[in-house]
Amino acid sequence: MSKRQVQVRRVYDAPESTDGSRVLVDRLWPRGLSKERARLDDWLKQISPSTELREWYSHDPDRYAGFAERYRAELEEPERAEALDHLRALAGRGPLTLLTATKRSDISEAAVLADLLG
Repeated sequence: MSKRQVQVRRVYDAPESTDGSRVLVDRLWPRGLSKERARLDDWLKQISPSTELREWYSHDPDRYAGFAERYRAELEEPERAEALDHLRALAGRGPLTLLTATKRSDISEAAVLADLLG
């Protein structure tokens, strides 16, 4: 079985022909971005980390490993697990791009998800 094509990009970046399915994985809609410009195939708010985890993490690079571990545990909760299964199905059909509004997508929930799906 070949490795799935899952990539992480900022939602503010222009869509590319290689994106495949484009899924926003943030809980909040990105500031100043129209739905037309975002060109999303799906928005899975329910897969985003809990408010408590997001506030604790605060995108501090030194806390990323702890964030990733705690977020993986949250992904076992029924609603998030169902959303993760949906992403797995999308990734099984072709390229998948996980989108986030965070400035450092490499240390975001999208990066954790891409690692799990890849």
